[in-house]
Amino acid sequence: MGPHPDLFDECRVIRSGGELDLTTAPAFARGLEDVRHGTGRLFLIVDLRDVTFMDGSVLAPLCAAWDECLERQGWLRVVYTRSGIRLVFRAGSLDERFPRYASARDAWQGVLADRGRPPRQP
Repeated sequence: MGPHPDLFDECRVIRSGGELDLTTAPAFARGLEDVRHGTGRLFLIVDLRDVTFMDGSVLAPLCAAWDECLERQGWLRVVYTRSGIRLVFRAGSLDERFPRYASARDAWQGVLADRGRPPRQP
């Protein structure tokens, strides 16, 4: 198997919308935990295209999910379009860990939205 699963439905996708902040981060974290159930390789796409605001309170749950995906011989990729989300990742020194993907299909295929930057390899 290459760097991505052979079938799109082998991926687990979690979508979030609205504001991700201190008040909504616990529910976001629970969602990330719920989607990681089971054993075996874990490929996870976090789709944040409908998020209108995000602060640093979601970085710890995202990093925990990223760590578990790597431990399980998989990956976690984040889909987002808003520059504010990129600034949160940059402020947390996580912009290389969480490069931008334009869609879930692009994330599954490993096609970065910013094609000039190669994806970070674990």
